[in-house]
Amino acid sequence: MKSLLQIKDLEVSFHTSQGVAQAVCGVSYDIGQGEVLGVVGESGSGKSITALSVLRLVPYPGRITGGQVLYEGRDLLSVPEKQMRKVRGDRISMIFQEPMISLNPAFTIENQLTEALHNHRKMSQKEARDRAIEMLTLVDIPDPAKRIKDYPHHLSGGMRQRVMIAEALLLDPDVLLADEPTTALDVTVQASVLDLMQRLNERIGTAIMLITHNLGVVAESARRVVVMYCGRVVEQGPVKQIFEQARHPYTQGLLKSIPKPGGRGKLYEMEGIVPSLYELPRGCPFNPRCTQRLPQCSESAPPWREVQPGHHALCWLYA
Repeated sequence: MKSLLQIKDLEVSFHTSQGVAQAVCGVSYDIGQGEVLGVVGESGSGKSITALSVLRLVPYPGRITGGQVLYEGRDLLSVPEKQMRKVRGDRISMIFQEPMISLNPAFTIENQLTEALHNHRKMSQKEARDRAIEMLTLVDIPDPAKRIKDYPHHLSGGMRQRVMIAEALLLDPDVLLADEPTTALDVTVQASVLDLMQRLNERIGTAIMLITHNLGVVAESARRVVVMYCGRVVEQGPVKQIFEQARHPYTQGLLKSIPKPGGRGKLYEMEGIVPSLYELPRGCPFNPRCTQRLPQCSESAPPWREVQPGHHALCWLYA
């Protein structure tokens, strides 16, 4: 599959009064045309910051300090801001975690959807409104011609999330960065939103980077998965291989932590806690929590190794 978007050796740091936190450290992965790629990890693993870096939207005091983001042969980290504005929303779009924060409460859904069409496609008011209603219909908003006049607070959480998806897909982007698209939604609405994204991927062909802490979501939706820990990619490969033959101890721990239907007793819990990004341990950042650690794990950074065709792990066990 041809790569559509490539992230190469990305580095992002946050400079604060506490010191320097390396939020993203040497991250590299790509997404192919029409592919659904899952990116998983605990809070603070760097998955959201990596996605924000693609659009150069890393919040202050964060800064991108190294690497490349290649799209159509261009490094998006070095193009002028005027060109970057044409990429955002148009060619690469993003669904943010909190729809009530991302949607402006002072404007109707129509105002917010048609603005992008005016700016990027120079559509008339009628053309923009028709396109907005078309997209609301596509994401299963009932009575879209009426709902388009509503303000965000008039809609349920699930409907706001659907509006966010419609807004992200308005301009037919090549890539959709979906950051925890089912956060704060109940289980039935989660399933509905994920099903919608799957159908849109198949119908429109938009590549989707699905960022989540929920491995179950990835198992159902993605073709490949990237596992992140403390700002690093620790494992990457086809979903089936990762779920059946996970190699990195952290990935193995995540999979053991998934509740099993009808299961009884205490859930599996990885020992230790995620270290502070200001005080990462020497060597592999997972080594203080790892039950399979070797002497070299606390001495130097682990190597990136191919453990099966297309399946890689960042671990001394496979050196």
